[in-house]
Amino acid sequence: MDDLQPYLNGIFRWIHVLAGITWIGLLYFFNWVNSAFAPTLDADSKKKVIPELIPRTLYWFRWGAAWTWISGVLLMAVVFYHQKLMWEGGESHWGALPFVMLGVTYLGVFAYDAIVKTVLNTPQKAFFGGWAITTALFLFYRMGIDEVSYRGALIHIGGMYGTFMAFNVWYRIWPAQQKIITAIKNGEAPDGDLAKLAGTRSKHNTYMSFVLVFTMLNEYSAGWGEHKDYIAAGFFLVSWGLCFHAYQKAAKVPGF
Repeated sequence: MDDLQPYLNGIFRWIHVLAGITWIGLLYFFNWVNSAFAPTLDADSKKKVIPELIPRTLYWFRWGAAWTWISGVLLMAVVFYHQKLMWEGGESHWGALPFVMLGVTYLGVFAYDAIVKTVLNTPQKAFFGGWAITTALFLFYRMGIDEVSYRGALIHIGGMYGTFMAFNVWYRIWPAQQKIITAIKNGEAPDGDLAKLAGTRSKHNTYMSFVLVFTMLNEYSAGWGEHKDYIAAGFFLVSWGLCFHAYQKAAKVPGF
């Protein structure tokens, strides 16, 4: 395995970045371009354009999400578990709390799905509640679990967000969009609840993507000094603020 590790690392990283570019690029297209363009279409244009454009876009979108997540999990296994980069000093310290961290990363999506349907069910609650939960988890990983490295804690926040986002694509956005597109193709008004669900989860993914990219680049932020944990926690909020600004800007970009 040690002899194969450099090859696996390179191959999985290449797949991860390539698939991620495809996925996140289309995510931004949907949220910052198509969201402003689609309302300008009349009913006849929507009936022609959307059934042709959106299914093709969603194909690359959902498979980009799938391969980003799969290659990301494989990279975690190779780099952070096998190479032990999730630990300070390179020695494993598995126990109950590290396994809790893994459970939150890969299974916390079910709690997320329930919470955003009930407690964090408005944009404001989702924004500030999501930031507070993310920050608390990250600081707990760093200060409450022995020997978890800065990079190890941060990448598990990224893995958690990646899991949430891939879940949203496959189990919330794609099923809703299939029904929405079918209704438009048939000249019917789409179900408002389905449109709201798809739009909300897509917006969640857009906000999470800013933090996700930051966690992927954790090797560089690890050199931010002794206060890097708090700087990273603050950067979560800065990231979401930048995403909010991007939404504001997108709404003002004119066509010809």
